[in-house]
Amino acid sequence: MSDQNTGKINRLLASLGDSTLVTSRWLREHGYASNLVARYIASGWLESPARGVYFRKGGRLSWQGVLRALQVGEGLPLHVGGRFALAWRGHEHYLRLGASATVTLYGPGRLPGWVGRLPLKEHVVGCGKRPFDFPPLYFSTEATDDALRERGLERLSHDSEADGLVFATPERAMLELCDAPPDAALVYEADALMQGMANLRPKRVEALLQHCRSIKAKRLFLALAQRHGHAWLPHVSLESVDLGRGKRSLVPGGRLHPTYHITLPADLDEQLG
Repeated sequence: MSDQNTGKINRLLASLGDSTLVTSRWLREHGYASNLVARYIASGWLESPARGVYFRKGGRLSWQGVLRALQVGEGLPLHVGGRFALAWRGHEHYLRLGASATVTLYGPGRLPGWVGRLPLKEHVVGCGKRPFDFPPLYFSTEATDDALRERGLERLSHDSEADGLVFATPERAMLELCDAPPDAALVYEADALMQGMANLRPKRVEALLQHCRSIKAKRLFLALAQRHGHAWLPHVSLESVDLGRGKRSLVPGGRLHPTYHITLPADLDEQLG
């Protein structure tokens, strides 16, 4: 192999961490033609865990590596939100059995096909843009921390596995969870999680409620917060928040919340134990 080609493979390997994934598009963009990539695989320097995606020989697959490839390598506006974001922040003991093994990603557009073909132990699912009306935000160096915070997002720090990856804040993740398809199990889960949300930031909650398009998610979030008497709730102004009109039924035979006119299971207290 020529010195030039040796230098190219060395630079590529030096840029790939133990769990870093790169796509065919990324390789082409950085000057690695398909025939060169095929030679690297044949020589044992690269592996292809699924068609169109590659990592260093001996590397390991992880959902963090997949997310880094999506957010950084492919520049897609997808963040970890909802159920999995809350689980990763230490609330997994409240979640349904096995739910923390499903990585819930939110953002416009579809996941690339190669994501579903990877032999990951976790299941990665795209939940779409819902329930907010924010324009797409691409997580490049131009996406400042302030821009992320305005949308209820933040980069994790001091986390060796997910350092620098974009997650929903607890305020946004709770609203995303409350927007999931309604059934009694969802309400039990959201209620148990809301019990531990004593430190939410009222201004952030208020801003997210203003940008949330789901009447059901907003009413459920507020009803559960009121049920647990959180001190931050009276500091949330609902003057500019659209809560819709009429009643909303989440579960048949439920109990109507007197303030937010949404039916909740009558046995919520028993479920909390």
